[in-house]
Amino acid sequence: MNRVYNFYAGPSTLPLEVLQKMEKDFVDYQGSGLSLIETSHRSPEYDLVHNRAVDLTKELLGITDTHTVMMIQGGATMQFGMIPMNLLLHTDRTAAYVNSGAWAKKAIADARKVGNVEVIWDGAESNFLGLPAVSELDIPGNATYLHLTSNETIGGIQFQDWPDTDVPIVADMSSDIMSRPLPVEKFGIIYAGAQKNLAPAGMTLVIMRNDVLDKCQDKLPAYLSYKTHAPKNSLYNTPPVFTIWAFSYVLEWISENGGLAGMAERATRKAGMLYGAMDDSNGFYKCPVDAAVRSKMNVVWRLPTEELEGKFITEAKDLGMLGLKGHRDVGGCRASIYNAMPPEGVATLAQFMQDFQRNNG
Repeated sequence: MNRVYNFYAGPSTLPLEVLQKMEKDFVDYQGSGLSLIETSHRSPEYDLVHNRAVDLTKELLGITDTHTVMMIQGGATMQFGMIPMNLLLHTDRTAAYVNSGAWAKKAIADARKVGNVEVIWDGAESNFLGLPAVSELDIPGNATYLHLTSNETIGGIQFQDWPDTDVPIVADMSSDIMSRPLPVEKFGIIYAGAQKNLAPAGMTLVIMRNDVLDKCQDKLPAYLSYKTHAPKNSLYNTPPVFTIWAFSYVLEWISENGGLAGMAERATRKAGMLYGAMDDSNGFYKCPVDAAVRSKMNVVWRLPTEELEGKFITEAKDLGMLGLKGHRDVGGCRASIYNAMPPEGVATLAQFMQDFQRNNG
């Protein structure tokens, strides 16, 4: 099979080794006579997979008993409402949000339907091309949490460090989770939709500090309460078995490839190829993002004209590089180079950028 390079922002490419392992066991899971996605989620076969995913998450991120790992159905979008429902509803406190782009705006909009929200930094004036210095964030004294979006897939910007604050930090890490080591102890909640760096769509990884969990509301519908999922080890109801099965294999792949330090080195090397191609292009390719906060997961750029951008995307597709069109809200080009994107795929794109400039510059 001649696989293409998938540069889409999500669902993203998965490690080929993971797909092959799942293909091998898909119909007859390890000689059990049926597929894992057919068997009971209370079976010993699935129990091993489920707990392996939880254990590897803790191992890779260095999570101690201070935090609880949950795997909840739905995407990160559900967490936009679930977090304020658990921490802000029926209180007179405020939630502080950093508006860094499209995904932060969605989180803010949902939180405002639940309680008081204060946007303490707004990137709209700079067209979301930069991020605040975390040391300068003015967090209200009555804030119940501070919400950040660690990486904006549309704008191509990424936080490189984290605030020092007593207020619980809540971070949407959907597009850069497991791509670098994290000081987990700094965060009250980390959440991440699976379909970019972890697994197929259908699950959100939620890592919650236990003192934050204790403060969650008691009187919520069962599925919307973290206090339902935490004590049940994410088995309150039937979990997204297929996604968690893939997730466990992806975590094994990360572990076998240097862990989070290995992923960070891999991300730096791949992003460097593309930003280097732009910086060496004498302005033919322009990344509009402040260089200090350029994303290592979603690289964005413009060409001299929209006509050239269309030609670039078409020719790249003909050569087996898909998903390079920028988001409709901002245009241009975008390459999503999550963990599983092989370095040779990025090298192929960087070479094509040079060739295209030579032929069209």
